[in-house]
Amino acid sequence: MATATYLLLACLAIRVGAQGPTQTAPPAAPAGGQQPPAGPQGGRGRGMGTFPAQQRAPGDPEAIKKGNGLYGVYCRACHGADLRGGDQGGPNLLRSQLVLNDQNGELILPVVQNGRQNPGMPVMPPLNIPEADVKAIATYIHSVAATARGQGAPPPGDPVELNIVVGDPKAGQAYFQKVCASCHTAESMQGISTRVGEPMALQNFWVGGGGAGGRGGRGGGPTAVTVTVIEANGQKTSGRLVRLDDFMVVLQQEDGMSRSFRRDGDVPKVEVSDPREAHRKLLTTYTDKDIHDVTAYLVTLK
Repeated sequence: MATATYLLLACLAIRVGAQGPTQTAPPAAPAGGQQPPAGPQGGRGRGMGTFPAQQRAPGDPEAIKKGNGLYGVYCRACHGADLRGGDQGGPNLLRSQLVLNDQNGELILPVVQNGRQNPGMPVMPPLNIPEADVKAIATYIHSVAATARGQGAPPPGDPVELNIVVGDPKAGQAYFQKVCASCHTAESMQGISTRVGEPMALQNFWVGGGGAGGRGGRGGGPTAVTVTVIEANGQKTSGRLVRLDDFMVVLQQEDGMSRSFRRDGDVPKVEVSDPREAHRKLLTTYTDKDIHDVTAYLVTLK
């Protein structure tokens, strides 16, 4: 019995060895018979561009150039010069699932034209930008995303340094007196250029209504969004707004304790105070010239 078992196992081993290693079939080519895109070293497989943005055809150079300029006007303050998020709390576009799935602006367009309001994130108001311009911006975004390295790193190269002080200080002063003087005075703004720093930071600062509260108005600074909850019995509770939706409001009191209240329609009553609201309403009215002129004026207030 032992001898028979040994002979059986030996025969099986010889048979398996004769078959050789299992061959793995190459991946099927995409529709149309084209092979998968080659990697940076010319090979396929490891090292190939696996991000959807790196597998699309290059955009039209003229559209990219146009989109770059429009991005600087409408998007830079929120999403940053390198698309990884700016001082106004916009998300990292290089890691945005919506951007990765978008092909020609069809997913980006509704967000731009309808706005977006997610709990715990800065409110994005609707922007009146023509569809053709939104598609140009999308083309530019995709062109940058195509050069992105792993983990949403910025494109390689030296940091981009732009001279944005190209406006007319006198026109900026006139705009300030017409639009901003109801809340601010030239005396109260004196020294703002020195306090905030370089012009790009100054421009982002005033367009967003001040950045002391951090992204989204958080951090408890003077730009923090506060809320007062008035219960049915008249009791009031105030603090920094943490979350607000149709079902719940969460706030943080001065002692650091968090309170949450269930919402049922208008009960309890909720009063929100957002110091940036006036600036947010102005976002859809600024022109590129207005922003440059006011920035050039504020730069003079050292």
